[in-house]
Amino acid sequence: MHFPTRLPLSLAALLGLGLAGAALAHTPLCSCYDNGDGTVLCEGGFSDGSSAAGVKMSVMDGSGAALIEGAIDANGEFVFDKPEGAFSVIFDAGEGHRITISSDAIY
Repeated sequence: MHFPTRLPLSLAALLGLGLAGAALAHTPLCSCYDNGDGTVLCEGGFSDGSSAAGVKMSVMDGSGAALIEGAIDANGEFVFDKPEGAFSVIFDAGEGHRITISSDAIY
C-alpha cells in the first residue's frame, strides 16, 4: 500500500498547530493593586482558568535585592506590605510564565 508523501507532512502540520494552540491557552496573568492601607494585593492565574496557587512571588527593591518572598494562595492572591521607594513584583511560574510588575504600574 502506498501513502501520498503529503499525508505525513499534513499530519505533522496539524499536530504542530494543535500544540501551539495548547501552549497559548496557558498564558500567565498577574495584576497588583495598592490597597491604600500600606499593603499591595496581587491577583494571579492563567488564561485557561487554571489556578496559580503556589506560584512563587518575589518583591524586589530598585537594585534587584529580594525584599519579600511568598506564593499565590488558594484564592489566587498574594498580599504584602508596600515597601518604601521603587520596587517590582515578580510572578514566577517557570520559563515562559514570568511576569514583572514595576511599582510605577501599581495603583
